[in-house]
Amino acid sequence: MKEHIINIQHLSKSFGDKKVLDDISLYVNRGEFITLLGPSGCGKTTLLRMIAGFLQPDEGVILMDGKDIAGTPPHLRPLNTVFQRYALFPHLDVYDNIAFGLKLRKTPQDEIDKRVRRVLKLVAMSDYEDRDVETLSGGQQQRIAIARAIVNQPKVLLLDEPLAALDLKMRKDMQIELKEMHRKLGITFIYVTHDQEEALTLSDTIVVMNEGKIQQIGTPVDIYNEPVNCFVADFIGESNILKGRMMRDRRVAFIKHEFDCVDEGFGEDVPVDVVVRPEDIYFTTDPAKCQFKAKVNSCTFKGVHYEMWVDTDTGYELMIQDYDPYPVGSEVMLYIDPDDIQVMHKERLCNTLSGTVKDDQTITLLGGDFPIRNSFEPGTEVTVEVPFTSVDLLDNTEDGVLSGEVHFILYKGDHYHLTVKTDDGDSLWLDTNDIWDKGDLVGIRFKDKGIKIRSKDEQAQ
Repeated sequence: MKEHIINIQHLSKSFGDKKVLDDISLYVNRGEFITLLGPSGCGKTTLLRMIAGFLQPDEGVILMDGKDIAGTPPHLRPLNTVFQRYALFPHLDVYDNIAFGLKLRKTPQDEIDKRVRRVLKLVAMSDYEDRDVETLSGGQQQRIAIARAIVNQPKVLLLDEPLAALDLKMRKDMQIELKEMHRKLGITFIYVTHDQEEALTLSDTIVVMNEGKIQQIGTPVDIYNEPVNCFVADFIGESNILKGRMMRDRRVAFIKHEFDCVDEGFGEDVPVDVVVRPEDIYFTTDPAKCQFKAKVNSCTFKGVHYEMWVDTDTGYELMIQDYDPYPVGSEVMLYIDPDDIQVMHKERLCNTLSGTVKDDQTITLLGGDFPIRNSFEPGTEVTVEVPFTSVDLLDNTEDGVLSGEVHFILYKGDHYHLTVKTDDGDSLWLDTNDIWDKGDLVGIRFKDKGIKIRSKDEQAQ
């Protein structure tokens, strides 16, 4: 059984009105390489800084070896941090940069010499101890920053996007070196990045985060092959994410075709989301094996493979990655193996909003008065279910009942599924064929179509 070196329980943190971490709980195994992965602003660096002791949580505890370290200052915690900006001392040479922490602790000189030589060898910088750090390349400075962090023999090494400043080739080389360092040192690495490929390459465990919450924890293989929701599927690698319907165990419908799959326990005839990776859609010349047909509308060489977009015979657009190119305009036959279809529970079926009836033509929702016909008395508290197709976005923010910003865009084969944040921070979801960009400012109104209203009293009954 693996031993937990760090146990984080119900951690929350806000900066002003913005909640940056929301009830985070996870544990880190001793000797593990664990990566906190997510887009900018998801809370991963805030979480790392709390573990380091540079920030204090509003709620929750961080246990290290079973002890609460809330009151322990950063320099007394048995861990070290490597930052994106290496923070080397420009007036000190390589040796003195690495030895700085040991000298502060009044470590004997012969012990300092022994440790510095050992870590210089570990980071492949043995002949550089007398060099001025400002004469080093970015990759060399990064190695020295790591050497300075590990020379103190921490139990945990925290790395905050340490490769972000390097060029692509150097970044890939350093990924291999970091993995080898972790193997040799045997200590716990907690790594922060927004780079999915980096996380998949380096990690024993990946923690996917978004908007201050953990979305999924798992091995790289689990995260890639079995994403738990659309955000993870879209964020980790390329995906075809499609609206589907679970017909029964091991049988799912999407793109207006039915397919065998391996998933069970979803029920019968229930809406689901389906993920198929681009490399898992196969071309065939055998009509007996063909499950659906398509026409190639683009083909782009990506170095290792060709990326093709095809229009299916039922009006959906899919991405396919294959080692062999198919010419634009060619008619192709395709199939998907049951093991390569990932079925996910839908996170929501509509927008479910709490509101108050203003009159028989108006309901106050999200701080705005929406024109929605109803048969309830004024002042009645109601729950309003607004279908994704009944949310309308407008170019001019002043034309809507509310205004907001496009926050997240998901392409689902024949339409876009958008998340919009209102000015008050509420979320709305919608389906549209219109093309919007992330960050677009929009007006929001509802189409009076398909909206269902229930009183709170009726709901309680």
